[in-house]
Amino acid sequence: MSDAPLVDCHAHVWDASLPLVDDAWIRPDYTYTAEDWLADMDGHGVSYGVIAGASLFGRNHGYTLAALARHARLRGTVIYDPTLDAGALARMRDAGVVGMRLQWFMTPGEDLAGAEFRRTASTLRDCGMHFHLNIDGARLPEMASAVAATGTKLVIDHFGWHEPALRLSEPSYQAVLQLLENDNVWLKMSSGFRRPDPDLPAEYAQDLLRRFGAGKLLWGSDSPFVGHEAANTYGGTIAQFRRWVPDAIERQAIGENAYRFYFGDPA
Repeated sequence: MSDAPLVDCHAHVWDASLPLVDDAWIRPDYTYTAEDWLADMDGHGVSYGVIAGASLFGRNHGYTLAALARHARLRGTVIYDPTLDAGALARMRDAGVVGMRLQWFMTPGEDLAGAEFRRTASTLRDCGMHFHLNIDGARLPEMASAVAATGTKLVIDHFGWHEPALRLSEPSYQAVLQLLENDNVWLKMSSGFRRPDPDLPAEYAQDLLRRFGAGKLLWGSDSPFVGHEAANTYGGTIAQFRRWVPDAIERQAIGENAYRFYFGDPA
């Protein structure tokens, strides 16, 4: 049994040709291509990866689609784009796109009761795709519940962004536990390095495993650690994952769950 994660479910990739949006929250002065990421994965025994749509590049999906065309080991999500109709989404699905990212961390988000959002949710559901939600903890309970209520599969990003003071008693964390009782909701363990308390992600992970087992959990490196590059390495995020989930069998089960979620059942 390999001790490396089977799937890295979260990384951002780009090259110099991909323009940043005007209001990008940070403007990296380097590139991190799909090939750079695959080299990091290969150096640590990681077999498969999922590109996460990044707000820095908006709805410019071309680089992700090109990377997926080059590498069968990859899947990807794109930033929420209601202009894509059923035919376009089906073509993107066939090209390796597995969902849309709702990048609403400290941003307004969408009208979840509006016809545009409901139409996109329905089309994603029909295509077997999912929503990938990144949102601050104060709004997480209401917004995530509304997204989950569409019946479309939902992945809550980065553990959910919970205020740390109340630990596992924080209301937004408790809301996530309730959401995970639904058949269409999963949670991604990632971005522990962005937390001021490095022990709290391990508390979340152990509580989630005790309650749900591995079947609701995914793991991602968040490579190349935008805004935190100097303090992190790819191997360091894998070591962090091992601290969160010390049991190798549980880590293997999380990887197998991720493979089923993003790539389908093994042949």
